[in-house]
Amino acid sequence: QVPLVESGGGSVEAGGSLRLSCTASGNALSNDCIGWFRQAPGQEREGVVVRATGSGSTWNGDYVRGRFTISQDNAKKTMYLEMNSLRPEDTAMYYCAAGRGSCYKFFRQTGTGYVWGQGTQVNVSS
Repeated sequence: QVPLVESGGGSVEAGGSLRLSCTASGNALSNDCIGWFRQAPGQEREGVVVRATGSGSTWNGDYVRGRFTISQDNAKKTMYLEMNSLRPEDTAMYYCAAGRGSCYKFFRQTGTGYVWGQGTQVNVSS
């Protein structure tokens, strides 16, 4: 069973909104850190927004600037990424992930043992 499954990607015009979902088959979303990452063609995967499940602290990519919000529904074992004011440069494959330990390292992807989803594609046209 795939531990994390994303959905909600698609195509949208600039300025539009999308909500991505990430559903866990087990208890991955009970880890210390949960979050969203993205990878555009020819670029490295980067952190979008990460949350510490205990403290609620978040880390965002500079480009987020209040446009994206992470949330979690524990009863549904699902987390969400609400994306507003989308731009063409937001076009990428978006991945959800969960991990233990330092959430700062999780955001920077410098630790090990993270659990990843398979990704959902977001395309933003100008």
